[in-house]
Amino acid sequence: MKNTNLIRVKTITAFHRLRGLPQPAHPLISVADYSKMNYADIEKTALTFDFYTVSIKRNVDGKFRYGQQEYDFDGGIMFFTAPHQRLQFEATTAAQISGWILLIHPDFLYNTHLANVIKQYEYFNYAVNEALFLSEKEEHTVYSFIENIHQEYHSNIDKFSKQIIVSQIESLLSYSDRFYNRQFITREQNNHQLLNRLDALLTDYFNRKIVLKGLPSVQFVAESLNVSPGYLSSSLRMLTGQNTQQHIHNRLIETAKEKLSTTNLTVSEISYELGFEHLQSFSKLFKSKTNLSPLAFRQSFN
Repeated sequence: MKNTNLIRVKTITAFHRLRGLPQPAHPLISVADYSKMNYADIEKTALTFDFYTVSIKRNVDGKFRYGQQEYDFDGGIMFFTAPHQRLQFEATTAAQISGWILLIHPDFLYNTHLANVIKQYEYFNYAVNEALFLSEKEEHTVYSFIENIHQEYHSNIDKFSKQIIVSQIESLLSYSDRFYNRQFITREQNNHQLLNRLDALLTDYFNRKIVLKGLPSVQFVAESLNVSPGYLSSSLRMLTGQNTQQHIHNRLIETAKEKLSTTNLTVSEISYELGFEHLQSFSKLFKSKTNLSPLAFRQSFN
């Protein structure tokens, strides 16, 4: 896929215009039908939105690009995007895409509970290949909320409208959380493989012959495993009860304990080998995890 220009879509009205749809009934929230959209002029264009999206697409015959990776889909998928993510689609045939997309501008959530918690739903930051695959029953449940939202903002707006719509969105997101949890369970074998790859990566990092400054970041680890940071943390929490940062720290402490108990390296040398620029930072982290200083831990073996 060739490099393309990035189009920033700032408003829901602009999205409707870009896709050849009628003016939205509400400027800050909309449900749009994929089968009625025009893709001809932008099929090779990268897009970024200033709003949240929740969508289900069916009959997709083409490639999605998220960052620098491409993914093929041939079935119905549900995925979520947060503002300012980059998404690109390139059609490969004239197949008719169907499904819907819910557009939610952050301004619509202003002064609501959801405005404070929506960023806690990590799947808004998952990559396209980490989409949610719904059963027929699950899709029916999801669609019921979408239909309620659609009907509500097309009705006469009153003082209850926003509260009702936000309540439906919250229920939609909560059920999506539940369905993702089910997907993590049903894909447990894949997630264990991901955990094994992570452990191998960290083992190699902490035992490398060439010393690099700094601990492996969550972003570095996720990119090395070709998954998004959010998806990696969610998978690890399901398997181990820990997020990625906690897992990195625990593996580091395990490596430090091994070096302290089996080598003659000084604490300062071990700290440097593990990527710390300052001995104090290593000692502080080690003590927070073990309740002992590195030197006290070593002396406990004497």
